Amino acid sequence: MKHASLKFRAGIPEARRVVIKIGSRVLVQKTGRPDRRRMLRLIADISAIRKAGHEVVVITSGAVGTGMEALGMKTRPVLLPEVQMAAAVGQTRLMSRYDEMFGAKGFKVGQVLLTHSDFEHKVRQTNITRTMEALLRHGVIPIINENDVVADEELKADMAFGDNDFMAALVVKLIRADLLIILTTVDGLREPAAGEGRTRRVPFLDDITPRTFALVGASDSTLSKGGMGSKLRAAQTAAKAGCSVVIANGLLSGTLGKVMAGDDTGTMVVASAL
Repeated sequence: MKHASLKFRAGIPEARRVVIKIGSRVLVQKTGRPDRRRMLRLIADISAIRKAGHEVVVITSGAVGTGMEALGMKTRPVLLPEVQMAAAVGQTRLMSRYDEMFGAKGFKVGQVLLTHSDFEHKVRQTNITRTMEALLRHGVIPIINENDVVADEELKADMAFGDNDFMAALVVKLIRADLLIILTTVDGLREPAAGEGRTRRVPFLDDITPRTFALVGASDSTLSKGGMGSKLRAAQTAAKAGCSVVIANGLLSGTLGKVMAGDDTGTMVVASAL
């Protein structure tokens, strides 16, 4: 199993265009407020990938949490307009942090706010693609987030943050990315192992089937939507578009570097085109 995983990972260092999706629980503390130290570490790792010659697109969560912090909210608001208000206040502050931190590494960033409906209209899709290509061509790192102020698909009353998993898969298809890295708080998909209550990491998947989804438990997080099931669905969509996917632990230092080096970390979902 490990040998097969490394075989498929051998091509990762050659990926030209990489999409990195940062989940809410990776970016924020348990209170819902952004973790500056963790953000600095992630940006240092992403900058290293960019300096190595890869094109990088970042899909981020965290606008609502940043707004909560700015507004002095101790708990997430219940009413949808107030959640969207927090997103409106937080979005500029979140982007300001990205701009500051990437700027310190010598990179410019560009904000791209999208909704799922943008991908349902051909003209909008074309405009998004042209803008993204222009940003990448000029060495700018696109920072993509759900436009929470006008979209409520990811902000229902029983959710704290949308995790943008499906958004990541749609972006991958649109810009024809070679690799999608989904950063979460676990080391990939887990499956039962010998011993009561024990599990082991699944190093790679050459296909995602109903049996794969059967391994996934329900998400109990108040900070993110969908859990591992959401990430597997996104990986399935991206893989069918010819993009390899790695689901890995974004809380651990050096994870991005290990993924890009082709090391056996996280769960790799093999691109269908391979």
